[in-house]
Amino acid sequence: MSTKYVVVMPYDEAWKNDFENIKAELIQVLDGLVMSIEHVGSTSVPGLSAKPIIDIDVVIEGAGSFEKVKTALETIGYQHEGDLGIPGREAFKYEGKDHLRKHHLYVCSKDASELKRHISFRDYLRSHPEAVEEYSRVKEEGARLYPNDIDGYIAHKSPFIEGIYQIINSGEQ
Repeated sequence: MSTKYVVVMPYDEAWKNDFENIKAELIQVLDGLVMSIEHVGSTSVPGLSAKPIIDIDVVIEGAGSFEKVKTALETIGYQHEGDLGIPGREAFKYEGKDHLRKHHLYVCSKDASELKRHISFRDYLRSHPEAVEEYSRVKEEGARLYPNDIDGYIAHKSPFIEGIYQIINSGEQ
């Protein structure tokens, strides 16, 4: 059991600005090297309760672009962690960015299945307010039930997430 404390908060409009602040710092070194910088995860969906951590996918053309992007990110304090068990998604950690909201940074090739999952899930929720309401309820309940168990929290919300992916994959949207 993990001892990481689970905090889920109601949606905060500031999360959009937090993303823009992080993106502005990234674009200083990534301009011309990447296709896009995407705000993904729960903080990217208006109205959705979330852990107050910004998830960002930096989208590159393909694996051939990765080394230049990795080197550029290193110049502003990011360290490559590998794919952390998820092919097609390279994770980066950082220290000394207290001026920015806590965030998770990933670099993904434009055709990576994990990127497609992030974007399709975000876009589905953005266009289905009833799903946002239910997912918020599930996440808040999970945080109450598993306040000191991130794995339990993740397991609690997984059936909802998988249900959304089934809808997306079936084309029933």
